[in-house]
Amino acid sequence: MRTLLVVGIGAGNPEHMTVQAINGLNRADVLFIPDKGEAKSELAGLRREICDRFVTNPKSRRVEFEVPVRAEPAASYRATVDDWHEAIAGIYEALIRDELAEDGCGAFLIWGDPCLYDSALRILERVQARGNVEFALEVIPGITSVQALAAGHRLALNRIGDAFLVTTGRRLAQEGMPDDAGTAIVMLDGKCAFRTLADKDLSIFWGAYLGTPDEVLVCGRLGDVEDEIVRLRDEARRRKGWIMDTYLLRRPGEPQE
Repeated sequence: MRTLLVVGIGAGNPEHMTVQAINGLNRADVLFIPDKGEAKSELAGLRREICDRFVTNPKSRRVEFEVPVRAEPAASYRATVDDWHEAIAGIYEALIRDELAEDGCGAFLIWGDPCLYDSALRILERVQARGNVEFALEVIPGITSVQALAAGHRLALNRIGDAFLVTTGRRLAQEGMPDDAGTAIVMLDGKCAFRTLADKDLSIFWGAYLGTPDEVLVCGRLGDVEDEIVRLRDEARRRKGWIMDTYLLRRPGEPQE
């Protein structure tokens, strides 16, 4: 049976690669590298750099494939994502069928960690459910942008006796700062949802291109630094053509026992 490895490659620094991830890539006969277009060519370039640096298996080869662009959300965000995942599932199925031998091993290189706000595992579940190709699935975790953000700011994610929540920019804009956690880590925020928050005394720890030479970090009282973050974010996006960022919000004061 074919084996598929879903390998977390870290948040952007090749040195985020774990020994397990390096060994996994060297097990693979085929390394699948997504191409998200010219604007995000650096992302494919980093995956190639990781393969150049760490893969020593002379029998492995690389297969690059195009990833369709997700449509802008229409009436239903979930339906839009579902259609996008279905299109990618068709691509994955063809790659597995056409590029892997019946007993071959392939590896998908996943930004950050495959288990945190990444869709590869859900998409591969769709492929398995179709029943057209059989494969065993293994997951290798990686360093997330959440960990890289905390390390960059020299910050513990949790306070003593307090919970923290990982959420999205969409949910933050809809629901605000969660009531049941003193700390919220916000991912997938393309519209600076922190600007919608009424409580400007929150602390914010923001970072973009975490772990890379282009890393940008800003922290402070939300009301004091939100305009600076928006400006830096816009400048970085114009300069590079893409941006990957995340941030942590924290209520002032220590949590109540």
